[in-house]
Amino acid sequence: MSDSIDRKASPIIRFEQVNKSFGHLHVLRDLDLEVAPGEKVCLIGPSGSGKTTILRVLMTLEKPNSGVVWVDGETLWHKEVKGRLVHADEKHLRRMRNKIGMVFQQFNLFPHMKVLRNVTEAPIHVLGMDRAAAEERALQLLDMVGLSDKVDNYPAQLSGGQQQRVAIARALAMQPKVMLFDEITAALDPELVGEVLNVLRKLAHETDMTMLIVTHEMRFAREVADRVLFFEQGQIVEAATPDVLFTNPTNPRTRLFLRAVLPQDKSDG
Repeated sequence: MSDSIDRKASPIIRFEQVNKSFGHLHVLRDLDLEVAPGEKVCLIGPSGSGKTTILRVLMTLEKPNSGVVWVDGETLWHKEVKGRLVHADEKHLRRMRNKIGMVFQQFNLFPHMKVLRNVTEAPIHVLGMDRAAAEERALQLLDMVGLSDKVDNYPAQLSGGQQQRVAIARALAMQPKVMLFDEITAALDPELVGEVLNVLRKLAHETDMTMLIVTHEMRFAREVADRVLFFEQGQIVEAATPDVLFTNPTNPRTRLFLRAVLPQDKSDG
C-alpha cells in the first residue's frame, strides 16, 4: 500500500454526479468519486452494483447519461469550448484514452501474434514508438510479469494465467497514468489465480501508478488497497481503509455483504 498518497493533490480521477442507465436499469446514481494520484482503490460489492460500469466509463466504452468525469485534470467525455462544456469528439476521446490502461476478464490477445508483438503492437502504432525501444520496454515488462521465456510463444501455447499476465504487460506498455483491472482472475482456473494476483501485488507495492481494481478477492483487496469502496445499486455505500472496512464496517449492508463473502470462524460452541 502507498504511504505517501497526497489527498490534497488534485484528484487524477473525479466523477461528479455521474448517472448511467441501460434502459430502465439505473446502474450509476449521482456518483461522486475522487481518486488521488498513485492511490490503489479496490471496488467491491454484489454483481450489478455498477463497479465494472465505472471502469467502462473511464475507458470510454460506456458514455454516461449525465454528469462530468475528469481524468488527469481534463474532462473525459466533454471538451471546454468558449467557457462551456460540449460533447467531446473522437480525437479528444482517443487522446484521453491513451492515459488509461485496462485489463479485462478475458485476455483479448491477438492470437496470430507472438507474445512480444502482442506487447509492442500498440506502442509502435498508437504511440509512435521506435520498434527497438518498444521491444526493449516489452522485454522489461514481460520479465516483470515472469514471462521473459515466452516471448516467442503464441497465446494459444500459454495457460490462462500466463495470457492474463501478457495482457497486463501489454496494458502497461502504453505507459498509462491510470490502470483499471476488471475481475481479471474471474475467468481463470483457481490454481492460476495466485500468479496473476502476485503481479498486481508487485505493481501496487512497487509503483506509484494509480490503480482501480474491481475484485471479489477480499484478502487481496485487504493487502493492496489504500481504500476499499463498497458499492450497491450504483452508489458508494461505504468507503474506508481496508483495516476499517473489513474489520469494523459501519453500514449494515456492508456487514451483510462481507458476512456472505468472507470465511466465517466456526466454533462448536
